[in-house]
Amino acid sequence: MMEIITSIEEMKTWSRRIRDEGKVIGLTPTMGCLHEGHLSLIKASITECDSTVVSIFVNPAQFGPDEDLESYPRTLEADKEILRSTGVDVLFLPAKEDLYPDGFKSFVEIEGKTNYLCGKSRPGFFRGVATIVLKLFNIVNPRTAFFGEKDWQQLEVIRTLVRDLNLDIKIAGQPIVRESDGLAMSSRNRYLSEEGRLSALSLSQALKTAQSRIEQGERSTEIIRNEIRQMIEQKNGTEVDYISVCDPEDFSESEQIRSRTLIALAVRIGKARLIDNRIIERA
Repeated sequence: MMEIITSIEEMKTWSRRIRDEGKVIGLTPTMGCLHEGHLSLIKASITECDSTVVSIFVNPAQFGPDEDLESYPRTLEADKEILRSTGVDVLFLPAKEDLYPDGFKSFVEIEGKTNYLCGKSRPGFFRGVATIVLKLFNIVNPRTAFFGEKDWQQLEVIRTLVRDLNLDIKIAGQPIVRESDGLAMSSRNRYLSEEGRLSALSLSQALKTAQSRIEQGERSTEIIRNEIRQMIEQKNGTEVDYISVCDPEDFSESEQIRSRTLIALAVRIGKARLIDNRIIERA
């Protein structure tokens, strides 16, 4: 039976008991509104670890003043039913007042690679992500934590956090899960109208076309970016936030396609800000 824990101290006590039994804990941090992308992380944890914890917390520290904190989709009761059917051991539901009590002053900054992509267009976002992830690591004390590759920059930021702060945690990235038509699964897909969803397909289609162009020999990152932009902007209601053709670890741009390249996109369609990416391995 899945336990639901809301207290930080109770979560720590549970974790100590499980570790004292010699068992390995896996953690999947989420903001809820669960979909198949989340479930792929949870299933990987259940397969690889003895006990699995899923946290649900809509983290206010990673939302800007004009972003969708208040309207972010919350489907807690449905999420509980989904998790009960998966074999998860604990659903951790911490309260904002416990994670960010009055007088809270400590935040985590990851320098360098947070200056690009989402870090550039959403100031403070990765400070909020790194802070809450470190807090969850300290509370749950997992051996392995599972994150999706759709948020590639976030994954690299967390890997940097773990490396630089000498945390004894393995970070396991899991592949992007897509709808049958190619749209990357996201909780924010719920914001899309019927027309908006059709426009959103341009992200995955543009990435696929870009990969094909690179495999055929195109090496100019400017040409690739321009072709992606043209494909996306011809769709109704799209507003490009960024199109990056960059190094997949430090996110620096170059004029020519490298041997291993990340193509990352962020596009606004109505209320939804959608991201997608693809790693290109050049022969």
